Amino acid sequence: MTDATLRRIRIGIDTGGTFTDVVAFDEDTGALVSTKTPSTPSDPADGFLAGVRKVLGLLDATGDDITAVCHGTTVATNQLLEGSVGELGFITTEGYEFILEIARQAVPDGYGNSYFWVKPPRIVPADRVRTVAGRMDFEGKEVRPFDEAEAVEVARWFRERGIDTIGVCFLHSYAEDDHERRMLEVLRREHPDAVVSLSSEVLREYREYERSMTTLVDAAVKPKVSRYVGNIHARLAGELGREDAAFYIMKSNGGVLSAEEVVHQPITTVLSGPAAGALGAGLIAQRAGFPRVLTCDGGGTSTDVSVVLDGEPTLTTEGSVGAFPSKIPMIDVVTVGAGGGSVAWISPEGTLKVGPRSAGADPGPLCYAQGGTEPTITDAHLLLGRIPPHLLGGEIPLDADAARTGIEQLAARLELDPVHCAAGILEISAWNQANALRQVSVQRGLDVRDFMLATFGGSGSLLACRLVDVLDLGGVVVPPDPGNVSAFGLLTVDVKNDYVQTSVARHDGLDLGAVRATYDDLTQRAAQALEREGFPSTAHRFVRTADLRYLGQAYEVRVTAPDGEVDEAFATAVADAFHDQHRALYGYDFRGDPHQHVEWVNLRVTGVGPITRPDVRTIAPRETGAPEPSGRRPVCFVAEEGYVDTPILWRPDLAAGDTVSGPCVIEEFGSTVPVHPGFVACVDEHANLVITREERA
Repeated sequence: MTDATLRRIRIGIDTGGTFTDVVAFDEDTGALVSTKTPSTPSDPADGFLAGVRKVLGLLDATGDDITAVCHGTTVATNQLLEGSVGELGFITTEGYEFILEIARQAVPDGYGNSYFWVKPPRIVPADRVRTVAGRMDFEGKEVRPFDEAEAVEVARWFRERGIDTIGVCFLHSYAEDDHERRMLEVLRREHPDAVVSLSSEVLREYREYERSMTTLVDAAVKPKVSRYVGNIHARLAGELGREDAAFYIMKSNGGVLSAEEVVHQPITTVLSGPAAGALGAGLIAQRAGFPRVLTCDGGGTSTDVSVVLDGEPTLTTEGSVGAFPSKIPMIDVVTVGAGGGSVAWISPEGTLKVGPRSAGADPGPLCYAQGGTEPTITDAHLLLGRIPPHLLGGEIPLDADAARTGIEQLAARLELDPVHCAAGILEISAWNQANALRQVSVQRGLDVRDFMLATFGGSGSLLACRLVDVLDLGGVVVPPDPGNVSAFGLLTVDVKNDYVQTSVARHDGLDLGAVRATYDDLTQRAAQALEREGFPSTAHRFVRTADLRYLGQAYEVRVTAPDGEVDEAFATAVADAFHDQHRALYGYDFRGDPHQHVEWVNLRVTGVGPITRPDVRTIAPRETGAPEPSGRRPVCFVAEEGYVDTPILWRPDLAAGDTVSGPCVIEEFGSTVPVHPGFVACVDEHANLVITREERA
């Protein structure tokens, strides 16, 4: 193939617990092609490359046509959820060796259970913490000199015990990192095999416990993420027969980072997969005219939920993965163990439970006939007829008899009939998802009734109608190819790098020159990162934000800082935005109160390298007639009413403006949407299914 005939194709690949989702975007024609392949947990690279080959075949393209591959991964997420942080070491300032034990006063589930609560084990036990003399103050001035001889002893101590993953967090290193840099030099000299994370590189922000934890999480995931990304990158280059195709990894903040850079910032990938889905669904919902949506990404192992306002997912720096807080910018996602492979089981008290344990892709649900021994959510859907006896348009047949046998055995232990047992499994799953949706909405001060629900993922839409009833939502938006929305989201993502500097000052005594200098320094660092990523200076965009609070408050509110000169008008605009946001979040503010002072805490800059986004496609209306069912089968929507003869519609046959009433089931290649009795599904011009209760239609 000559250069004149080469195409420009970008590929998004999201590896889930059960399937690997692939979407390709031809930048020249605007064409989008999507597909799925089974995930390969033993070596995720196999499923990844199978997806590349499959989508290239669908496009009749070759590896020479690929300009970039963007990947969403759960490697860091799963490692932290499993708690497998390995043999970590921690080096901190002399006298602060128990910072991880002191931690924060945070009692789960309220103080009613505090009597029985014991703090979980720290990420690094006390016997693997070492200190070095020397100290900076909060302004970055040296109080005591760095003790290099003691640093050498500490490095040798870790080397002799084979502890090769180390986090370094010295007091106030966000203000001056000289001592951390000197510690790194000692480690490189005395313990060259060590993988080291410095807090001044991971999180240049105050609060010693959060900075220590975030640094240690970064160190913990660095070896595994580096191996994974390196393996995928090398095998991708071998598959394509070329080294120059860009390979990006999705970050938790809604941006991407090159594979070369992500190995230096592995903690930024802890919510890589869920972030892409929220971005893709947010863009689709906004184009459909829904600015306020809750997203529900249902996979094989779990369901991820988030809030999207005006097309942008909400961000947080107070997130955690598993038991480990990570104070980095991340899309505010709550994950619940309610995916298609979640196992139904009986508690010691004799009650039915669902998840969080999952059968995953291997062995998978009983109906996969791959050695599974316990009934799952997918088996319940199959028994009730809500999904067809196959997946991926017939590529993967399902064993309905195996699903029924497993649920019958579970039902017998519960003294239920199989239909009520299966319905109970799905009801518990729906309430698990509803509770997660409440966490990102009601607990954030948002009225869930003001939102539509955007469902996607292979299993995300199966309980959509029930969630509308439970939460009293406005309705549901189901994008086309919902199983591939996360992979689609990967093609909509800009390169982003976040930089922060703690700079505490009262608003009434703000040094505008110092604020200007800090923003200039952060912007320069962001620009350098974008240049390394290959973006010319003319393409650079920078977003400034600031964290403010009222004097005496423990936590801050982040607001956007306007572009332009840092002057009195700038400072006033930021303070006004803080008052507005504080009122929106908490119902009150102290604007104009001379006894309540505003305090600036952190200054932030995000460097953005924009990419070409695919357009959301439109479809034509039907010329004549109405959509015809492709078949019928018995489906149970309400256990007490049993099975009803239900029309099955093939989603690609639907046109803009088509309206179908429940009960019916709408199927497509990678997903199924049961429309319950009392609901209406309308097809909009972007091929979305908009499902509402009949009285609201």
